[in-house]
Amino acid sequence: MTIANVNCGRPKAEARSPSLLKPENRSPKPGLIRLLASDIDGTLLNPQFQISDGDLAALRRAHEAGIEIMLVTGRRHTFALPIAKQLGFDLWLISSNGAVTRSLSGENFHRDLMPREVCRELCGAMQDFRGHTVLTFDKETKGAIVLEHLDDLNASIRRWLEKNMAYIEFVAPIEKALVSDPVQAMFCGSTSRMVEALRALDASGMGNRVTVLRTEYPERDLSMIDVLNTGCSKGHALQRWAEHRGYRREQVMAIGDNHNDVEMLEFAGHPVIMGNACEELRGRGWSVTLGNDKCGVAAAVADVVSG
Repeated sequence: MTIANVNCGRPKAEARSPSLLKPENRSPKPGLIRLLASDIDGTLLNPQFQISDGDLAALRRAHEAGIEIMLVTGRRHTFALPIAKQLGFDLWLISSNGAVTRSLSGENFHRDLMPREVCRELCGAMQDFRGHTVLTFDKETKGAIVLEHLDDLNASIRRWLEKNMAYIEFVAPIEKALVSDPVQAMFCGSTSRMVEALRALDASGMGNRVTVLRTEYPERDLSMIDVLNTGCSKGHALQRWAEHRGYRREQVMAIGDNHNDVEMLEFAGHPVIMGNACEELRGRGWSVTLGNDKCGVAAAVADVVSG
């Protein structure tokens, strides 16, 4: 079965996106979805790291139809805000892979921080990866992002760090920064180096006290391992919000593309993966939309919003 391209330029008001490619014919009935949760990087953002006009118009159309839109991202809240504000309406963000749920205006719903003692033990267990270690804290001042040095971080993550330089503090040893509970620890580097980091995490014996989430971009040879408090993930945060708002699972659609989206997709009654999704997400019977270069979010929205 083939699927036509969505117009990713500025669509006419009456333009419709095509339906999804579905391994199983289980598209939700129009009007059923009450909450639409979308990942940002690799999903809502196209390969040029922008929201395509077609996706933007589709989310606005869904919002006008009464569907709550929520962005669910591995980014820090502050780093996700410029993307969220482009949508043009008020919404809530789940950021740092589920650790923080906060509104655009800064109102907190939930925070799930890692105990500093656990993070200190983690840093000790990952001695060989100190040059790849980044700690983040829930504040908007210098010291929100902490690392020992930039030497071992590859070009892709260094560009991200340079954009966030106003928040970065260099502390050696990094444990000295743990005067409060961090949001998370993150290990960044090439795919092969982060495979070694995952092995070290497995050998640390800390598996029952932390959550380990992985995000990979093979085309950039970039891998990020996020270590958060136990029981913290995009899926846990989305379930918590849905229950707070009174939505049943079958009223929730989630769209994602990477390893760190698995728990969110597993919770949603209607999971949708991008055409550019990683291999781990394929073969699970989840609906597949277009890639992020062809307005895949708009194609997913077309199945739940009429008109």
